Amino acid sequence: MKELSLNILDIAQNSVKAGADLISITVDEQGPRLELTIADNGHGMKEDFLKNVLDPFTTTRTTRKVGLGLPLLKMAAEGTGGALLITSIHKEEDEKNCGTTVKATFYTNHIDCPPLGDVVSTVVLLVQSAPFLPRYIYRHVKDGKESHLDTRELHEQLGGDIPLNEPEILSFIGEYLKEQEDAL
Repeated sequence: MKELSLNILDIAQNSVKAGADLISITVDEQGPRLELTIADNGHGMKEDFLKNVLDPFTTTRTTRKVGLGLPLLKMAAEGTGGALLITSIHKEEDEKNCGTTVKATFYTNHIDCPPLGDVVSTVVLLVQSAPFLPRYIYRHVKDGKESHLDTRELHEQLGGDIPLNEPEILSFIGEYLKEQEDAL
């Protein structure tokens, strides 16, 4: 994928398919190190699937027999001197602590580092596609400053029963995040 924001979208959509009702997306930039973490409380991956998840021919898709998202993310991270770490606890193993965390580290001073891309639009698109659940927590930390969005807080401010995919609300979310991102 050409931009890391597209990887965020892909992984978050997989989290939704895994039944997650909480998805945390963190972009942490400290100097030349960019760390991308997407964590969920979905049903997790069974150990045998987790062992093979970076194989392009391992996928949960039924429409095609290849899954390139994670293998390409790993290749991109390692291409900058970084790494990809995936941890997962399957629901059958631990009912309360199940879920998956994908953590990719990049070094932005490397010529092959892909751009972060439009994370604001990615977050807005994720909220638009799921107006009530899952709960998204987005954090972008850059050299000590932080941009933050929690959809539960938005629901509380709106009274809880108004869907977040209303055009005016999506517009507010986009403007709010863009303002915060510009201040980083």
